[in-house]
Amino acid sequence: MNILRIIAVLLALGLMGGEAWRSWGVDRPFWFVVDDFIMGVFLIAGAVAMAKETLARRALFAAAWGFNAGLLYSSFFAKIVTPEATNTGNWNFSVLTGLIGFALAISVIGLISSIVLPPSTKA
Repeated sequence: MNILRIIAVLLALGLMGGEAWRSWGVDRPFWFVVDDFIMGVFLIAGAVAMAKETLARRALFAAAWGFNAGLLYSSFFAKIVTPEATNTGNWNFSVLTGLIGFALAISVIGLISSIVLPPSTKA
């Protein structure tokens, strides 16, 4: 589970840093910027909480992964279905779409893993 916690923190930092770069000086709407920071904080909170594994903390961690997957799903497929409506900010469209697709795949894998991996055997 520790590797999953590390991946969660790395993904969270990537989401927040990527959104900061995307939105820097571009005047994107506040709610389209802050959602990535909420996702990142939620993932980090779940990863930190899993330092001492309990059922509630494991549920929080899985919920954080699911929240990320849900928001990234809509972001990714909106770019696929209506690319002309995408505000890429400081990113190239193809790079942005690829990164969001990669983050979505990692989030789905993280969600499934946080549910199916056996509990820690530490006392």
